[in-house]
Amino acid sequence: MGAQLSGEPWQSAVHQIFESVGGQLRALGVPERAQFDCASALVNYVLGLAGQYAAAARLLARETDRSAFLATVAVRWAQLDPAQYPFMRQVATQLREHDDREQFLAGIDLILAGITAVR
Repeated sequence: MGAQLSGEPWQSAVHQIFESVGGQLRALGVPERAQFDCASALVNYVLGLAGQYAAAARLLARETDRSAFLATVAVRWAQLDPAQYPFMRQVATQLREHDDREQFLAGIDLILAGITAVR
């Protein structure tokens, strides 16, 4: 849904999402001059992740074991060239055990912290 909505941002569903987010930003006291940027960041984050999750669901068989898949990817990351990919190697073990919902909420928290800074 995220890929479809972000691919056609003139749809009424996107209007409704922006309106809802914008209303919440106004209620938080975000200055009018910053509301569009803040709403765009939040909406694009949400729709971007929705598109990413949908793409993964299309690419992976329904019966794919998430833990086994992430473990395989984590091993690949850990085997990358340490000079070229030090960060990827560092977070490989976190990938294996991460929770998508917690990571999504952490991203929202980061964006909201930035929004709070502009208030």
